[in-house]
Amino acid sequence: MPVTIIRDAFVNNLLPVLLCAATGFVLGRTLHPDIKTTSRLAFYIFSPCLVFVSLERVEITGGELGQLVAFTFAMSCIIGALAYLVGLSLKANRHLIASLVVASMFVNSGNYGLAATKFAFGEDALARALVCFVFGTVVVYTLGVLIASMGKFPAGQALRRMLRVPAIYGLVAAGLVRQMDWEIPLFVDRSVTMLGDASIPLMLVLLGLQIAETRSWPRNRMGLIAASAFLQLVGSPLIGLFLARWMGLTGASLQAAVLQASMPAAVVTTVLAVEYDLDRTLVSGVVVITTILSPLTLTPLIAYLLR
Repeated sequence: MPVTIIRDAFVNNLLPVLLCAATGFVLGRTLHPDIKTTSRLAFYIFSPCLVFVSLERVEITGGELGQLVAFTFAMSCIIGALAYLVGLSLKANRHLIASLVVASMFVNSGNYGLAATKFAFGEDALARALVCFVFGTVVVYTLGVLIASMGKFPAGQALRRMLRVPAIYGLVAAGLVRQMDWEIPLFVDRSVTMLGDASIPLMLVLLGLQIAETRSWPRNRMGLIAASAFLQLVGSPLIGLFLARWMGLTGASLQAAVLQASMPAAVVTTVLAVEYDLDRTLVSGVVVITTILSPLTLTPLIAYLLR
């Protein structure tokens, strides 16, 4: 693959994402803003608007939607199972294995993945990436909570958390508008569009703010962190490419699904680590390391998918 293609893939598609996140990192280290408020704005207002606007306007068939959902769920399960086997092979205890699985199987398809997909492949791919993002969020708050809790918390808690994910309602609303062929009033359409347009830059700044909170390196966990990083940054793209082609994904769907599955660790895993008493140093270390190293694997992947 020519060097110029690799260079252009990084400069034009990933560097803008990293620079936006860097502004959040600098802001976090200097002014120390309230991250929780920023996170809630992105989660409850901007993200569902982005989901609604993108899916309401782009044509995605029911069969294609099902493929994207199945692919996202399958990738989470495969990487989670591999992380579990890695934990067993390293003779980690139950607590560390649960932490490793949660840190490995959920990717940053929101903050990082949506922006990278939009820059690399355009609006059609972004709409499909949003399907992966929304369903991936559902998996986090169901299967992720189940794994993190290790049986210590009632199963109904996962369902309640899932029902509190606003992006799901953006997906449902977009489906209703398309199915019923409703015409959205212009003032509503413009309002929702403006909020949706603000979603991606806000999430990138939020990513930088969240990384800025990491102050120390967990040296005693570097073996597990390295294993998780390898699974996410090397294993996921290879498995994703094979699985997507086997499932019949093509074009924008294949590009979006594979790139989303190859993202670094999701920042939301640190929230699960705190709430369910997982190994915080391991989980936060995986998030930071995979985010820093991600350009090394995502750049050639984007160049390959653009061919």
